[in-house]
Amino acid sequence: MRDEDSGRAFEYQLGLGVGLRNRHFDDILRTWPAVDWFEAISENFMDSGGRPRAVLRQIAERHPVVLHGVSMSIGSTDPLDLGYLSRLRRLADEVSARWVSDHLCWTGMLGINSHDLLPMPLTETALAHVTARVRQVQDQLERPLVLENPSTYLRFRDSSISEPDFLRALCDNTGCQLLLDVNNVYVSCFNAGTDPLHYLAAFPFERVVQLHLAGHQHCGTHIIDTHDQPVADAVWALFHHAWQRSHGAATLLEWDGDVPAFERVHAEVLRARGFMNDEAFVAPPQPPGHAPTREALSTPVDFLVPAVMRRSSLSRV
Repeated sequence: MRDEDSGRAFEYQLGLGVGLRNRHFDDILRTWPAVDWFEAISENFMDSGGRPRAVLRQIAERHPVVLHGVSMSIGSTDPLDLGYLSRLRRLADEVSARWVSDHLCWTGMLGINSHDLLPMPLTETALAHVTARVRQVQDQLERPLVLENPSTYLRFRDSSISEPDFLRALCDNTGCQLLLDVNNVYVSCFNAGTDPLHYLAAFPFERVVQLHLAGHQHCGTHIIDTHDQPVADAVWALFHHAWQRSHGAATLLEWDGDVPAFERVHAEVLRARGFMNDEAFVAPPQPPGHAPTREALSTPVDFLVPAVMRRSSLSRV
């Protein structure tokens, strides 16, 4: 690792964090648990002047805070919402957010927000389009944007660039950074019938500042990214491989549906310690069952429609 990379990596080594959810507010303020850092859903706080925002400010006085968005719609053809970006920057400044992240996706069109993280075709045209928009966002926020690989349930016939290569080129073009969601890698690769280890082998880890972990629902023929249960064993195994290349990136657990008590959520992310440095750990990331073939996913399939539209885990306060 180059010296400048070492310094940059240290800046993002926040430890193990938990997604901030409103049902945990009272527990956190009462006990101030030993959590390294928190991630807050941007949209849950940027338009609130009441208790949620006051709680976030209190937490930010004691812990590092990162903002994670679900509505920037960086891949949409609609113009970027400058009012949204202005409110986001104000919130980031107010809580001294270490960074601001969102997803490589689009969430709506013609001014309508679907509240879903919808997949993009990965083409040279799309890359040029998103590059211009990331530059505009970074100019408005006056800080680098961090983008996450989304979970996907289908692929576009027109896609001509792999997702890792698309993200690498986007980072090279804009200076943005990456949030690698390990669960999303597993979900997307299973649904596409591809190897998640091959995906990680091609991923630009030199740009990764954060890792996500979450639970999913395995439906046999496909997996849905639900964030409503513990991390699957196969995802923990994949996390081990990702962690070895991440240079100590900040790691966070998301739990958005059927959210248990804070102690349970915190205990789940602490399990990551057991998968970080055990060089002998070689558990295979593939679960039982058969993934759909690439050919089967070249066009939408009936079961994929509700899967794509299920993204109700935005955890509105």
